Amino acid sequence: MNKNELIDYIYENLNEGPNVLIRRKTSGKNFPKFYRESFFKLKKHIDDFLDDFLENRFITLSGLRGLGKTTILIQIYKYLTNEKNISKDRILYINADDLEFIGITLYELIDTFIREIHETTPVSLDKKIFILIDEAHYDKNWSKVGKVFYDKNDNIFFIFTGSSTLSFEVNVDAVRRIKMEKIFPMNFQEYNRLKNNIKYPENYYETLNKMILSGENLDKMISKEHHLRKKFLNLDKPLIKEWENFLICGNFPFFLHDNSDEYFLRIFQMINKIIEKDVFTLKTFKTDSKSTISQIITYIGLQDPGGTSDKKLATILSKSPKTIREILNTLEKTRLLFSVRPYGSNGKIIRKPWKYYFSSASINASIRFKFGNFSIKNRKILGIFAETLVASYLFKLKEVENPFLNIYYDVVS
Repeated sequence: MNKNELIDYIYENLNEGPNVLIRRKTSGKNFPKFYRESFFKLKKHIDDFLDDFLENRFITLSGLRGLGKTTILIQIYKYLTNEKNISKDRILYINADDLEFIGITLYELIDTFIREIHETTPVSLDKKIFILIDEAHYDKNWSKVGKVFYDKNDNIFFIFTGSSTLSFEVNVDAVRRIKMEKIFPMNFQEYNRLKNNIKYPENYYETLNKMILSGENLDKMISKEHHLRKKFLNLDKPLIKEWENFLICGNFPFFLHDNSDEYFLRIFQMINKIIEKDVFTLKTFKTDSKSTISQIITYIGLQDPGGTSDKKLATILSKSPKTIREILNTLEKTRLLFSVRPYGSNGKIIRKPWKYYFSSASINASIRFKFGNFSIKNRKILGIFAETLVASYLFKLKEVENPFLNIYYDVVS
């Protein structure tokens, strides 16, 4: 692509913005008006930037596929244009997956955008611009590029979105400049806000988290719980049925417009993308390892509660324990699943198997649904899903609130 073609490409993107993507994602339906919690975090960073608070202007939003990162980026674009009256020529929205296809680098794109569209140099730029890069993990140098332009001018605001592998591709020199935001499967609060338009009491989850971590706020939590239960009286179905629906089919935002079959199908498509793209981005495996990875995921999805032994899996799949450990470690990095160690002495931790949980109970449900091992009337299976949900909440608490928090399971001697 020569210079003139690149300029034409940039103008085409400035004119269209994410409109083509909006049409493809909605298929003629209205674009979703609901907002996930991560949208409000990004919105605050933007508002601060427009008020000349310039520290958090290199943002990453990473997480499991299918959680709405692209939708959030589109909503940010619409917020900038519709509510903040930022002109289209100051917002560059690009899907990094396109760049490799047309043969240009992210650096060339941004540099040309500033020099040709804004007729200045990156150092001399005197107006605030916004660069929104979706699927950034497709350009391995995204963090280096962001650092270069971040250091040249305070008037550039970046958002990079990508799968969970994004956090493992950060250049060492860029780490201290980046504000990392992580997105997780939806909780019951988000589910009720999006589906039932129920607004929870202010600071509900902050109060709950503090109670869990320190034992404080018990009286406040009881008061908020009473207030919330009154709101649940307006549901059109019993609360327990709404809870079960959330547990099985409510962890991903596309539940709003998919039936259960479509919902589970999209989760399987997400799992396949993780196997095909994310796993092999993080570590090199033999091509025939794809079937082994799929078998491990299926085994974890179908097993009853209990630890997963590397040696046991190796025996079942006729693979070496080393290969099994490498696959499990890589799947943890994709955030598809996470591990919980046994509680006890160092010897017990080594001897006893670790438990592996999916980041969403819906992943468990979709695997069991595919293999015919699923019934909403089976209380034991619902208990497995609930255990996954609680474990995933604690994992999120560790990731967001306290990285030094350790999660264990109790081992019966």
